[in-house]
Amino acid sequence: MKLFNTMSGKKEVFKPIKDDKVSIYYCGMTLQESPHIGHIRAALTSDILHRYLLYLGYDVKLIINFTDVDDKVIIKAREEGKDCREVTSYYEREYRKTVEHLNILRPYFYPRATQHIEEIIKLIQRLEKKGYAYEVGGNVFFRVRKFKDYGKLSGRKLKDLQSGVRVDVDENKKDPLDFALWKARKPGEPYWFSPWGKGRPGWHIECSAMSTHYLGETIDIHGGGSDLIFPHHENEIAQSEAATGETFARYWIHNAMLNIKGEKMSKSLLNFIPIRDLMEEFSPNVIRLYLLQAHYRKQLNYNRKILQQAESGWEKIKIFLKITKGLKGKIQVPFIEEFEERMNDDLGTPGGIAIAFALVSKGIEAPEDEKGSYRETLIFILKTLGFDLEEEKSVELEPIIREVLNLRTELRKKGDYEMADRIRVVLGKVGIVVQDGKKGSIWRLK
Repeated sequence: MKLFNTMSGKKEVFKPIKDDKVSIYYCGMTLQESPHIGHIRAALTSDILHRYLLYLGYDVKLIINFTDVDDKVIIKAREEGKDCREVTSYYEREYRKTVEHLNILRPYFYPRATQHIEEIIKLIQRLEKKGYAYEVGGNVFFRVRKFKDYGKLSGRKLKDLQSGVRVDVDENKKDPLDFALWKARKPGEPYWFSPWGKGRPGWHIECSAMSTHYLGETIDIHGGGSDLIFPHHENEIAQSEAATGETFARYWIHNAMLNIKGEKMSKSLLNFIPIRDLMEEFSPNVIRLYLLQAHYRKQLNYNRKILQQAESGWEKIKIFLKITKGLKGKIQVPFIEEFEERMNDDLGTPGGIAIAFALVSKGIEAPEDEKGSYRETLIFILKTLGFDLEEEKSVELEPIIREVLNLRTELRKKGDYEMADRIRVVLGKVGIVVQDGKKGSIWRLK
């Protein structure tokens, strides 16, 4: 399998540190808002990576963190007049229920930053001893210029970085490029006791501490959204490798953003679509299909029309599975080999989805005694991609379609041909062809 490594800027053959085990750390949500479809794209990328590595036979240990102490969290708590812990607990529960509903596999653990203050303090102390960190007025900063490889992930050069461009401006810093490892307490903010006084951790140090605590000083894969490459992941590399002297992560995987009207979907821009709103209208399988039809590194614009097309596509799959229910057959190896070839090329889910639809098309045209083979192969691929086929078990399509056709027949008898034709058009959009005869209407798949 090849993965695109952001560090090298090219696809590389994946070789884990240990032959049969894979360690992965993924940056998760900051718990100050409801998850939107952009968050779910990142979660689904980690899910596909997780699932496909399991498919290949690896023992996967995936850690996905929650940031539960941060400027954004503090601001949200003030706005709602609540304790930060109330706010973060609410949004964590909502996120976990959402990803469970969307059939996203649970990671090995969801650590919270506030559960690892001891590990964070110890990591900062290691940096102090090596001269990479300094304290000013209860704040501790990382010396960016001392780390010679700074910028190797993002490709940014120190001479090109300017104060104020995604770098906190703080008069306590000895260098405008330095970033906070520990922040001194401010009135009304949560705090913990530390060697530098009361305060709280900076954002970047949290992930380094949790990753090394659960997965070791060098991990196989680190992932997250492309918006985290700089400064977050760049800073993680600097502080982690400065402290340990070891490579922090061997492969860096970043999913592209999900945009709306050409801009990154985010709460700060007031242009986000809460995933709970979409789940009220579309099934988890439709949402998964919508997202997987685009490669994870391809920028995706939120498009309701394409989401509706995904709904129609999933209906075709459901109908095929329904009319072939009970049929058995051997899995067709050539299709599986092609599926693996697509997935081995940097998790090529669009190709995998295309193979699934090809199986539906060929299965429809196949002789009755061969349909079961296409069915079994389709199910194998859908399950590997994380589609929940249990979700569809309670839906009996035949009686539903029959009732719709009976209604259409009644409309035709009453002379309401306009409404009858509208029903035919709607059914056609989901791949159901209606044929009228003397004995009534019959249906078949397109």
